[in-house]
Amino acid sequence: MATFLYKLGRLAFRRRHFVALIWVALLTLAGVGAASAPAAGSTSFSIPGTEAQKAFDLLEQRFPGASADGATGRMVFKAPEGEKMTDAANKATVAKTVKELGDGSEVVSVTDPFTTNAVSKDGTVAYTSVRYDAPAMELKDATRDALEKAADEARATGLTVDVGGDALQAAAEPGAVGEVIGLAIAAVVLVMTLGSLVAAGLPLLTAIIGVGIGVSTITALANALDLGDTTSTLALMIGLAVGIDYALFIVSRYRAELAEGRDREEAAGRATGTAGSAVVFAGLTVVIALAGLSVVGVPMLTKMGLAAAGTVVVAVLIALTMIPALLGYAGRKVRPVGEKRKKTDATADVKGKPNMGTRWASFVIRRPAAVLLLGVLGLGAIALPATQLELGLPDDGSQPTSTTQRRAYDLLSEGFGPGFNGPLMIVVDAKNSDDPKAAATSVTDGIKGLKDVVTVTPATFNKAGDTATITVIPDSKPSSVQTEDLVHSIRDQGAEIRSDTGADVLVTGTTAMNIDFSQKLSDALIPYLGLVVGLAFLLLIVVFRSILVPLKAALGFLLSVLAALGAVVAVFQWGWLGGVLGVEETGPIMSMMPIFMVGVVFGLAMDYEVFLVTRMREAYVHGESASQAIVTGFKHSARVVAAAAVIMMAVFGGFISSSESMIKMIGFGLAIAVFFDAFIVRMAIVPAVLALLGRRAWWLPKWLDRALPNVDVEGEGLRTQAEKDADPDEDRELVRV
Repeated sequence: MATFLYKLGRLAFRRRHFVALIWVALLTLAGVGAASAPAAGSTSFSIPGTEAQKAFDLLEQRFPGASADGATGRMVFKAPEGEKMTDAANKATVAKTVKELGDGSEVVSVTDPFTTNAVSKDGTVAYTSVRYDAPAMELKDATRDALEKAADEARATGLTVDVGGDALQAAAEPGAVGEVIGLAIAAVVLVMTLGSLVAAGLPLLTAIIGVGIGVSTITALANALDLGDTTSTLALMIGLAVGIDYALFIVSRYRAELAEGRDREEAAGRATGTAGSAVVFAGLTVVIALAGLSVVGVPMLTKMGLAAAGTVVVAVLIALTMIPALLGYAGRKVRPVGEKRKKTDATADVKGKPNMGTRWASFVIRRPAAVLLLGVLGLGAIALPATQLELGLPDDGSQPTSTTQRRAYDLLSEGFGPGFNGPLMIVVDAKNSDDPKAAATSVTDGIKGLKDVVTVTPATFNKAGDTATITVIPDSKPSSVQTEDLVHSIRDQGAEIRSDTGADVLVTGTTAMNIDFSQKLSDALIPYLGLVVGLAFLLLIVVFRSILVPLKAALGFLLSVLAALGAVVAVFQWGWLGGVLGVEETGPIMSMMPIFMVGVVFGLAMDYEVFLVTRMREAYVHGESASQAIVTGFKHSARVVAAAAVIMMAVFGGFISSSESMIKMIGFGLAIAVFFDAFIVRMAIVPAVLALLGRRAWWLPKWLDRALPNVDVEGEGLRTQAEKDADPDEDRELVRV
């Protein structure tokens, strides 16, 4: 591996014009494709294998033309103090609004609150429902404008008017200001680490090119592959972070090679062969973690994971080829380590003062048990809130109180009860029943007797008379445990009805879909964790040629991700520091957050493991003792790993400013996870464990050592070849012998 990458790095250095031209051409091609591609349609959300999805598919089949996936809007009216919605003037305003809403070209139906019993018992709140023939993300701007205009006109008469539902849903802005700040922090860290603007600019330039290619490709394929905005945002987030980090490691190693007296082409080749090998395997662990999301069985997560994995692959390829090419262009502007500042860490030994990494590693080696205990207990304490983790999907109730969707949600809760915002739809498939109407009546009567039920509407049959829908209004809000228990109670009752009448009873609707989604993700977490950690464990055995080092890496990751989940619960569920981070509403943690964090954080955690421990392994292979190898690894890698972690935290932290709650939560979760993993697990727990293990850390059964391929991440082949090149007479003597 190291020899091949060494040759690749030298080739890219020599043929830099050709390499740069290829990447610029790819960026241009992807940009043209993104600009000329048709606009992405709605992102379908399906959960194959769940009851809610089965019911939804059945509705599409049995109620054709009903636009089951069409957008909905719910306009809520509240009368001024001392008035009622049934007053003549207020009724006239509502009637006018209903008429205006019905004139839209995409409108399927509009309900009149005074004929559909949609007025609260005290007469102060009423609502009208609007159904459209297009999904929310495909609605025309004119349709949304008409909805908002109708609300404004009704509001002008003195009524309180707000709009809920998904009709006003639009693509969320990712938080451009935060991203710019994150990149600015990354630039400052790069300058401080690499010592010059030119050297710092190389990782930023290559990362931007890689992300440009990845995101543009996603945009170009969005319509054909049904990719949503969150997919490109995730690719942008991860692509920027790993792209900068991978390039940083190669540039840093290049400067170290220059400092040892090698010419620039040789230094580029050796940097690509050694640090580039670590980049390849670090990238592989991230790709495995992201692509492994496919095992969950949720198409949306699969697409997000594969798209982000593709962006990581691009980042690896650019780091291995374009960085050596740009180093050729930079020439003497990228200086060797220590050339400009004689008191830098790399030359500290000359002055008799070890650098910070050396001093820290020496401290840990002297007190490994204390450092290990403190690190584990600290992360364990932070992980405690994760025991109170509540999962769910965001609804209008989790929106900021400044939004019209949230105000509409609160008005409906005030007028009709909290459960009105999360109605359950019961689908009765009576095709195999002798008496469909009797079966539907049996279902209705049974649900009325259940706990936490407020209203059960009469059954509505399709034209064929073999399928009915029943709407159930719970007494509790959609994201509550009580509503989830009600869904399970209805499903348990459905089994009895099937045996008695032959009819199938299915529960669907947004609330039921959310419950099923959360359950599916919970069920998939352990298999997913086993697959990803297992594959990466095997990969790291090949890289480190050790059993205990990969095992320690996996256990350390579990500490990081549990602590990160604990922090997410404390902030987004309990509200700690919510004001500082812009969290206006607390609530359940998004269902996909745990499994998503497991995938992404595992990949990123292995990045630091590979970069830090490969340098230790390299020193150990070259004859240093186990303890001294730890110090050497920290001497050469700690500063760069710390800089890479700060950069990654800055990039992820930039997304906390997003208006999209999912992106905000992911940005915070990944940023805090990187902090825990890089600075506590990799910088403290890892050297402590290795110090306690000593030589045993690098133990590998002889039979397994013979069976494993030699990927030569340490660059031993390069050193051997260099020794042969330095003494060609010895080679000739060996040949004669």
